[in-house]
Amino acid sequence: MTPKDHPTIQVLERSFALLDMLASQQDPMSLKDIAERTGLHPSTAHRILNDLTLGRFVDRPQAGSYRLGMRLLELGNLVKARLDVRDAALGPMRDLHKVTHQPVNLSMRQGDEIVYIERAYSERSGMQVVRTVGGRAPLHLTSVGKLFLAHDDSARVRAYAARTGLTGHTRNSITELPRLERELAGVRASGIARDDEELELGVRCMAAGIFDDQGTLLAGLSVSAPADRLEESWLERVKTTAAQISSALGHKA
Repeated sequence: MTPKDHPTIQVLERSFALLDMLASQQDPMSLKDIAERTGLHPSTAHRILNDLTLGRFVDRPQAGSYRLGMRLLELGNLVKARLDVRDAALGPMRDLHKVTHQPVNLSMRQGDEIVYIERAYSERSGMQVVRTVGGRAPLHLTSVGKLFLAHDDSARVRAYAARTGLTGHTRNSITELPRLERELAGVRASGIARDDEELELGVRCMAAGIFDDQGTLLAGLSVSAPADRLEESWLERVKTTAAQISSALGHKA
């Protein structure tokens, strides 16, 4: 780190120093050793380590000793999964776009929404691209979101409906739980999800899931097009492209 790269908030700089120190050691470290190696006063190190422990960034296996916490592993795995999915998906997404000439989207779940993490499209697609990379949308209004909801059990789906109120965006939006449950049953049976002008009028989508080596649904691959241009013949290509990406991530069909 050059001087200009240092955090402007001192406690963050000290937190980073503590985490880096713990990362350099395989075994738990005592407060005394941590303070000596970082140059922090023991009371300062103790206070920051306590806060990091509350956030699960640091674990305290026994009184007076510290090691990196599981929260870092969880966050690291999320980053790894997203990077791996994007890297594995980009080439097949471009190939699919060459076939459809319509936007091809890669999306992942974050809480009650999907977030668009990659897109292959051209300005000649004939459709205004309003969902940019980093954009978000409710699960029940999107084809990829329905894939994720279909992998939840009924109690989780009901809880999602209660939290969100199943708010609609268009006259086609699914806003009632029984209808959503019927829709998700169809998704489970076919492995394909659709958005029939439910998020945006004039835009339809079809999506298939992308799975990792443990069979976990990581992301969804979707094609979006003007409502009168979405072709059913693309469906098998969407499924095979999603399967190709899943295979690259170690998934066994």
